[in-house]
Order: sequence, then C-alpha cells, then structure tokens
Amino acid sequence: MVVEEKVDLSKENQTQNGVTAKEPRTYSLEILKIIKEAQQQHGLRHGDYQRYRGYCSRRLRRLRKVLKVPQGDRRHFKRRDVTATMVSEDKFLQVPLMMAERAWSHAMQLRQESNTEPRKKFHLISRLKKAAAYSLQLQDLIENINCDARTKLEAQAYVAWMNGSLQFELQLWKQAMENLKKAQVVYGNLASALPELEQIVYKARVEELAPSLRYCAYNIGDTSAMDDLMQMRGQLSGELMASLDSLIAQTREKQANIEEVTWRGKSCGTVPPRAAGLIIADSRLNQALERAATNQAKIDLLEAHLIDCKDALLAVRDHFKNELKKENDKWSPQQHLINYLQYIRLSRTLERNLTLVKAAEESDKAKPQDIVRLYEAALHNLVEISQLQDDPEFLEEQEAKTKCYRAFRCFYMAQSLANLHRWREAMALYQRSLQHVKDALKYNAILPAALKEALCNLETSVEAAQYAAHAHSVLEDGQEEESGTSKLAKSKKPLYERLHEYREDPALLTKQPNVYKLPPPMRSIPCKPLFFDLAFNMVEFPDLSHKMGDQAKRGQAGLTGFVKGLWGWGNK
Repeated sequence: MVVEEKVDLSKENQTQNGVTAKEPRTYSLEILKIIKEAQQQHGLRHGDYQRYRGYCSRRLRRLRKVLKVPQGDRRHFKRRDVTATMVSEDKFLQVPLMMAERAWSHAMQLRQESNTEPRKKFHLISRLKKAAAYSLQLQDLIENINCDARTKLEAQAYVAWMNGSLQFELQLWKQAMENLKKAQVVYGNLASALPELEQIVYKARVEELAPSLRYCAYNIGDTSAMDDLMQMRGQLSGELMASLDSLIAQTREKQANIEEVTWRGKSCGTVPPRAAGLIIADSRLNQALERAATNQAKIDLLEAHLIDCKDALLAVRDHFKNELKKENDKWSPQQHLINYLQYIRLSRTLERNLTLVKAAEESDKAKPQDIVRLYEAALHNLVEISQLQDDPEFLEEQEAKTKCYRAFRCFYMAQSLANLHRWREAMALYQRSLQHVKDALKYNAILPAALKEALCNLETSVEAAQYAAHAHSVLEDGQEEESGTSKLAKSKKPLYERLHEYREDPALLTKQPNVYKLPPPMRSIPCKPLFFDLAFNMVEFPDLSHKMGDQAKRGQAGLTGFVKGLWGWGNK
C-alpha cells in the first residue's frame, strides 16, 4: 500500500510540473486525392493548364498567409521554406506540394505552346526540374516528421512520377521507365489496401502510367509495345488520350519509311511519312481488334483510327497540292495514293458500322429501325467505295456486298413493321429480303466466308419470320371479324334504329329499356328567307314631268296652299 501511494504521489507531481509525456501528433496528407480534386475543379478537365497554374499560385499565397510563413514583405523578397520544426498542422505539408504543382502545370502549359514555338521546350524542361526539386522537398519534410504510412507511400509515388515525367521529356527511357514503374507499383498497392470508394483515383493513375511505360519499353527495344499502345488507345480518354496520340504519332514517324506502296496492282509513287505511318497503323489495327474484349472496345479503336485517317488525308492532299493542280490526271500516282487512303477510311467506316450493328443486336434496348439506319450508312459507304476504282473485279466485289447488306436491311425493316403489327407489309419485305439473299449468293466465289455464313443464317431467320408474320396476319383477320360481331352485340343503339335486326336484348326487359332516345336529338331545318330592300336608295327614276304638263304645276300650287293654310301663315 505504501508503494502504491508513492507511485500516485509521483504521478501527481509529474502532472503538476507539466512533465507528462505527450503522444507525438501524426500528420496525414492525401496527395493524389488533393491534386486530382483541384485539377478537376480548376481547368484540367478542359486541358486549361494556365488556369490551374493560377489557382496553385493563389492557393499558395493563402496558405502562407494563414500559416504565417511569408516570404519577405511587400518591398523585399526573402525565401522561406517550410522546415520540420515549423510543422504544427497538416496544411504546412501543402506548401511544397502546391509549389511542385505550380511548376508542373507551367511545364504542361509550355508543352502545348511548344508545338508552335519550339524554343519553349527548354523552358519546359527547366520547370519540370523545378517541380521535381519541390517534390523531393515535400518527401524530405514528410520523412522528418511523424506522418502515417499512407502519406509516406504517396510521397514516394509522387516523387517517382515527377522524376519519371522529367526523364521522359529528356528521353532517358531506362531511368524514366524505372521511376514510372515504381510509381505504378506504389499506387497499385495503395489501391488494393484502401476502401472501394477511394480506389478509383489510384486505379486511374495506374492506367495513366501504362502508355508511357509501354512507350519507354518500345524505345528501349521492345517491339511488341506498339501493339499494346494501339490496344490501349480505345480504353482511354481526355488528356491521356491526347498524350497517347502524340506517342503513337512519334512511333509512326520512326517506323514510316518511304518505300513504294502498291494498291490493286498499281504503284502509289512516293509516300509521305504521314501516309506511311497511317498504312502501318492500318496493317496493325486488325491485331488490336482481335485482342479487344468487347464490341465497344473495337468501336473505340476504329473511331480513333478514322480520326487518324482524316488527318492523314488532309496532310497528303496538302503535300501533293501543287502536283495535283499541274497534272489534273485522275489516275496519277498521287491521286492513286489519295484513293487508297480514302479506301482505308471508308472500309474502316464500314467495319465500324457493322460492329455497331453487332453491338445493337446484343443489346436489349436497340430497336430494328436503329439497325436499319446503320445498314443504310453501310450501303452509302459501299457506294462511295465503288467510285474509287473502275476495275470490274473491284466493282463486282462491292456489288456483292451491296446485295448482302440490302438483304439485312430489308429483314430489319420487316422486323420494325412486324412490331407495329403491319403483317402484310412485313411479309412483302421478308420476300424482298429472300430475293436479295438469292442474288447475293450468286457471287459465292467472291464473298468472304463470314458473310456467306451470315447470309445462310439470315435466310433461315427470314423464312421463320415470314411464316410467323403470315400466321399473325390470319389470326388478326379472325380477331377483326369476332370483334365486329361483339361490337354489334354490345351496341348501344336504341331499338327504333335497329328494327331490321333480330337480336335478343335483355336490356329491353329492364326498367329503363333502350327503345327511343329522349329527348330526341336536335335536327337542322332550313330557315325562312329574308329579303332586305337595300337597292331602293340607289335606284334613279325617270323624269316624267314632260308627260304630266299642267297637272304638275297644279299639284305644286295646291300643296303649297295646303301647307300655308295648315300653319296659319300666308292668310290676310
């Protein structure tokens, strides 16, 4: 008991003297979450790096003012970095973070401007070096104070990503790949350890790093990386899509050689690098489409390729502008190359439309009329393709495909009419579809195997649908007759209007039989004609004074005397 009292007394003395050891405070900073929210709210959703840079400057000024860490006064600047001894709350850690983000956003702004002003590339690299230095300063600050494990891991990943971005711009592919891979691994581990709602940001960052890593691998010597880049293109969007486009464009320029290209047995002449890059990309696109897991991924790949086709066509036309004006030859090598590029664009557009048809057939929400519109677009593409060449074999191929897609279009038009219960029109279109199938199968030697199989399946489907439409039509006619008799039986006509029909109507035996409608309905009757004598005032009577003679004068005198006598004036 005595010992316990001594211990209690010692504790009381320690608390009175203020010697009680306080637990050290643990600081936390969710780096990726903070910067992603700020970027989305202040310009980067639309790629406006200048706006985000201005936000970082204002945020930094507010932080220094609140934390009372100014850098000099209004007249003099005195640099003052945040050190470990200053840190008393989490906001101190945001100061070096905002400085790194400000330098990085300035570098990204300069990257956009360097497309027209190449000298800004040097300024871009200097700003990225500054951003990497500030990120290292943030990591040192976090390591020297008591921070949680998540903050330390995020700081390591942020530093690795910033250094990797700098080395990527400097084309130090091996070092860039090491740093970016480190950042990807750390962000992946963080995503697996966090709750599901917080994993989205980290998984998105892992996906963002994949194209840059594959490009670094390609530059190091991995030739399969280009195929992976083409496949990634359909899975990304926004800023990452733009950066991936630039990566693929750079790779194509390296791979593009000015070898002779032939199409349909005719040389295309000298091929510019932009066109050669498109031809290489088109040859590799089929492999990427085979690897795509879903129809939507294939559609994204094809749409991205179509955008490249459009840009390449504009570039090639601009390149051969003078030659095309001088020669005016429809089948010159330059025009043949342009026709080849147009063929690539139109054939890939046709493939995109057919993939959309497959996606619509698999979807429950798609309507037959939507598929009809897609087949009409496909037929329009075939018409444009057939105008590119006068080769009979080429035209025969396009005619065979046209017959096939007309059969499919008629089938889905009939389906849309069948949904509206217009069975006769649907049967007529089913018969037309069968006729198109028979016409298309005449080109059996030209058609691809997949299209032949689709035509055979279509023929079976059309026959089944035709029998179903015929049965529905017969049933509907019978239902119309039955509905006519039932309407007659349940008619509400009074008895006096249906005396010529014999029908037992139990309603006539009730207290209110429907014998005659009272009061009777009003009927319109002709009204009595009215004449208005409006022409009397406009009639001019003939002058008969010469026939009256003395009688007219007497009448005037008599009338005057009568008036005088009546009023009493004129008497003597």
